[in-house]
Amino acid sequence: MLELKDVDFIRDGKLLLGGVSLTVGEGERWALLGPNGAGKSTLLNLCGAITHPTRGTVEILGRRLGTVDIRTLRESIGHVNPRHPLRSPLSILDIVLTGLTGTIERMPRWEPAPAQVQRARELIDLLGISALAASPWTTLSQGERGRALIARALISDPKLLLLDEPSTGLDVAAREQLLETLDQIDVSHPHLAWVLVTHHLEELPTCTTHAALLTEGRVLAAGPVEGTVTTELISTTFAHPIEINRHSGRWTATAHRN
Repeated sequence: MLELKDVDFIRDGKLLLGGVSLTVGEGERWALLGPNGAGKSTLLNLCGAITHPTRGTVEILGRRLGTVDIRTLRESIGHVNPRHPLRSPLSILDIVLTGLTGTIERMPRWEPAPAQVQRARELIDLLGISALAASPWTTLSQGERGRALIARALISDPKLLLLDEPSTGLDVAAREQLLETLDQIDVSHPHLAWVLVTHHLEELPTCTTHAALLTEGRVLAAGPVEGTVTTELISTTFAHPIEINRHSGRWTATAHRN
């Protein structure tokens, strides 16, 4: 699904990513963890074909950046950004349908086919917001917006899903609803691969299979989550003694006390 080899990314003379290599397989649910400024969002933009590497190679769904039509490639990638720049009062149904055109607003003179509208309604139901399908964006809570954006990302049947800190701005209840939704997607879309960016271990769904730890623009460790999200490696990643515990598939992090 995704392969980065020896990737460097430089902006304004500053090395934001250095020597990054990462491979994501079909159906794998990756967490990308690290402190603020570690390069997580920069790396996610490479995975989403939004930016190109300064050096190294990025292959997305078997196609190498720099040798493929970016617009066509992006049609197979679902990208969820909680800072979605919509300002108009589109309904949830219309927001989900914009995922078919890859636009923020509904395209003028474009009308979805009946099957596309039905698919949008099915996803809205899957995400647990069917009662709000006609509600305008401007009245939605942050949690409702997040679930609408996930439905929007899924409507094009992507093979790769990218989630950039999807729990941003959510209260505890809304966060838990979002994580339950992601676990539902794990069941309903078993072949979908995703990469979820966060710096809070409590925001990882139970279906997480792999993790990559990023610090100062470099990958400290990457692999199956059980061997990567550990007290030792997380403490090194965040440059602070942190004790990691896991219960019922969920992680907690607390300051380690001697």
